[in-house]
Amino acid sequence: MPNLKNSRCETTMTIIPIKRALLSVSDKSGIVEFAKDLARLGVDIISTGGTSKMLRDANIPHRQVDDVTGLPEMLDGRVKTLHPKVHGGILGRRDEHASEAAQHQIEWIDLVVVNFYPFENAVNKNPDMDWNKTIEFIDIGGPTMVRAAAKNFAWVGAVTDPADYSNIISELKSSHGLDFETRKNLAEKAFGLTSHYDAMIHQHFLQRKQDAHECPQYLDLQLEKNMELRYGENPHQKASAYQFKHQTNGILSASQCQGKPLSYNNILDTEAAWSCASEFSEPACIIVKHANPCGAATAATIDEAYQHAYAADPLSAFGGIIALNRPCTKQIAEAVTGIFMEVIIAPAFTEDALKILSAKPNLRVLELSIQQNQTWEMKFITGGMLLQERDAQLITAHDWKIVTNAQPKEEEIAAMLFAWRVLKHIKSNGILIAKHNTTIGIGAGQVSRIDAVDLAVRKAGEKIRDSILASDAFFPFRDSIDRIANTGVRAIIQPGGSMRDEEVIAACNEYHIAMLFTGKRCFRH
Repeated sequence: MPNLKNSRCETTMTIIPIKRALLSVSDKSGIVEFAKDLARLGVDIISTGGTSKMLRDANIPHRQVDDVTGLPEMLDGRVKTLHPKVHGGILGRRDEHASEAAQHQIEWIDLVVVNFYPFENAVNKNPDMDWNKTIEFIDIGGPTMVRAAAKNFAWVGAVTDPADYSNIISELKSSHGLDFETRKNLAEKAFGLTSHYDAMIHQHFLQRKQDAHECPQYLDLQLEKNMELRYGENPHQKASAYQFKHQTNGILSASQCQGKPLSYNNILDTEAAWSCASEFSEPACIIVKHANPCGAATAATIDEAYQHAYAADPLSAFGGIIALNRPCTKQIAEAVTGIFMEVIIAPAFTEDALKILSAKPNLRVLELSIQQNQTWEMKFITGGMLLQERDAQLITAHDWKIVTNAQPKEEEIAAMLFAWRVLKHIKSNGILIAKHNTTIGIGAGQVSRIDAVDLAVRKAGEKIRDSILASDAFFPFRDSIDRIANTGVRAIIQPGGSMRDEEVIAACNEYHIAMLFTGKRCFRH
């Protein structure tokens, strides 16, 4: 059990004078000026390696660590601060350990100014670096000293961020020491750094594992605040956006050319639209409302794709998000300025397009290059998180099985394969009706499949003639087939696997509707 005898309020609340500081930094920005200020305040400075050289070149009085330990750096610099005279000076309690420290000639170290070898920069520049080189960027002494100082914050200040130097000097000048709240805040920041540093190394090992599809035993999320949001899904909810370290794809990496700041809902909807648009290699336009596609199309040109996607459901498109997987043209920009949309995102915008869109100053215009989607996706739940592989399945001729007497035509098969790619991005229960590589009716997020079918049929309206229907899971009853009988739906694509498959197949045969089984479903919750 840890000894808690000195956890007295009168100990932790006092201002601790800073008489001795240890400086050992990889990021040397501001360290010379900081050391000069410490020296002017009469602080005894101990330093190591490259930091010591900088102080020596600047004529700042200090001692090297080997002057304190009596031992030189050894093992190619791997061992220099791992010594009782260093760690005893950091970890000792100034009251009850005083006599023991004097017995072993241990000097108290009141300020530890340390940051770490640039492991992150090194592996980002060369992700496939030889392991023998990679491990040399893993700092051992630095994190050990920082953890020691942070643990003993009742007596020691742990400084890990050059941005804190000026505030520390100001407090030393005004108070002749650091108060408890300052030391506690520095400790919190220090443990955040050591936690991130170890997580970053762990993540690098995971990324280089042979089996990249294995779920790890431990998962460390390295996130930085990207921006404060005005509010969350509703005005009474606070919200911020966080981004994975060094992530270069995704909505938070987009360049915003114009428009108001992105809201919480903008980000979610734009992510849904961009993810769907990225499914396609051919020109594609996806229009999303409330995280569901309401219009989607592919075509020979991006102009045609936009026209078809918007015409699919112009009522639902109002106030939505437009995602293009090709540069936005002058023609699309002219069309968009005539309606109310929240966001338009594309890999690029022509100069004419940007000039035209500027007439709508509140419209958020985002530029983001098409990149491969993440391998994994996660959802937070109370007390934990769910992790799964992204649904990257593509249905091909090797996957499907025609189970009806009627055979689908070639253009119907093409429409079904298009529909399946969009269907993966629709909330379950999901039904999609399409033709000519354009959605014409979508039933999303319904609690029963027949309700989703009914909604999609009503959305399709008169355009339903000679269309296809896609279902993200099997039909549990034939009622959905009965609902589309005589509407003009010519073919169905669905996973199959229901105990009533034969009943559903019989219904399709009765109405002369072709049907494919994929053997795979595409739920999205």
